[in-house]
Amino acid sequence: MIFIVVKFSVKPEHVEEWPEKVGAFTRATREEPGNLWFEWSRSLEDPNTYVLVEAFQDDAGEAHVNSDHFRAGLEAMRPLLRSTPDIVSTTIAGAEGWSAMGELSID
Repeated sequence: MIFIVVKFSVKPEHVEEWPEKVGAFTRATREEPGNLWFEWSRSLEDPNTYVLVEAFQDDAGEAHVNSDHFRAGLEAMRPLLRSTPDIVSTTIAGAEGWSAMGELSID
C-alpha cells in the first residue's frame, strides 16, 4: 500500500473555496482503480493549510501520480497556493495493511 500525505499551503483568499476549486481533482482521484482512501482536511495548526491523505494499492500509486488528471489538478492548484506542497509518501507492506502504521492508545 502507498500512503501519501500532502500539505497544501493555500493563499488566504482561496482557503474557503478550496474544496470546491479542487473538486474535479478530488472526484477523479476517488474514482481511480486502486484508490483505497482519499480525504481532505483543514489543518488545526494553520487555517490556511489543507492536508490531503490518500492511500493506494502498491501498483496504483505510480499510475495516480502519472495520470493526466493529477497533472491537470496540480496546474489548476498552482495559482491558489502560497508555496510548493509538502509531500510525505510511505510504502506499507500489503500483508501488514493499516496496522503497520501502529496503534493509537489513550491513557
